[in-house]
Amino acid sequence: MSWVEHGGGLFFGKYGSILSAGAFKPGGQQSGSSCSIELWLEPKRVNNSGTVLAFYRPETRVVPFALRQFRDVLLVQLPGRSGLRDAKVARFYVTHFFSREKPVFVAISSGPSGTAVYADGVLVKTFPAFKFSSRDLTGQLIVGNSPASTHNWSGRLWRLAIYRRELSAGEISEQHGTTTREDHPALAENNDAAALYVFDEGNGSVVHNQADAATDLIIPDRFFVLNEQLLERPWSEFHTGWRYWENVGINISGFIPFGFFFCAYFSSARESKWAVAHTIALGFAVSLTIETLQAFLPTRDSGMTDIITNTLGTALGATLCARIARHQWLARAGIKIPFPGRN
Repeated sequence: MSWVEHGGGLFFGKYGSILSAGAFKPGGQQSGSSCSIELWLEPKRVNNSGTVLAFYRPETRVVPFALRQFRDVLLVQLPGRSGLRDAKVARFYVTHFFSREKPVFVAISSGPSGTAVYADGVLVKTFPAFKFSSRDLTGQLIVGNSPASTHNWSGRLWRLAIYRRELSAGEISEQHGTTTREDHPALAENNDAAALYVFDEGNGSVVHNQADAATDLIIPDRFFVLNEQLLERPWSEFHTGWRYWENVGINISGFIPFGFFFCAYFSSARESKWAVAHTIALGFAVSLTIETLQAFLPTRDSGMTDIITNTLGTALGATLCARIARHQWLARAGIKIPFPGRN
């Protein structure tokens, strides 16, 4: 994390995040019916992915709202809508939203007629069936990372505002057209603002909320994950993106040599008829140890998916070794493995 000298704002590096000192709570006469979010930001890279901001309720371990960048896509998720962390995720996304590395004024307004997304004051897309309210924007606010895993966002942030009402297209266009020093868009201040951060402090470890000092943003001394998961469940880790399947393939293929060579070792050194079973058990134990230790490292994730895939890779390697030994392919090459059952 670093303050930007020229032009202001806060820069989020490879591992950086800030969080609110207190929790956001519903308030105001129209609380719960509608809400709006406005940001002025610039991603470090368009081909990157990360959580721009999210709310987290520590008492229930629910993430009621998350706004993310997935390459050039703007993604909004309501994973805690049903109150269950592993419930089906409600979400919408806008493709080609981040066209290139440049500042963009983002506005998301939701009300009874649905949700509207704006870029630089211009309506981009509407989602009539998707609605969220100020009740979803409650809990502790995390900016720059996910509350439960390392999914950090890199870029520059100048403004962040949260309103307990639906902003009209005219208001959003007017706010984008209003400028402050160095031609920065100004965000409207009114009694419906739950948060207004302008990131003009320039130094220190506090970003002041001009609407409510109880939810000032704190810059921690070191990077950490607010709710680090120990052995996260596979169905919670699953997603359909290419990165997920790439990691699955790497974990399986990476443990195939492990399974092959340890099966060969157990077979030759101990002449055990349980060489394959011992190898698989060893692969499981090694993977379990790695994933448990990673729960204490803020830059790594601890999940059961890796244990499953690593153990599967070990089993494939051990099975391959057993088949080769039984068919005497290694013996023909001058390598003897006294595998049980081989003549």
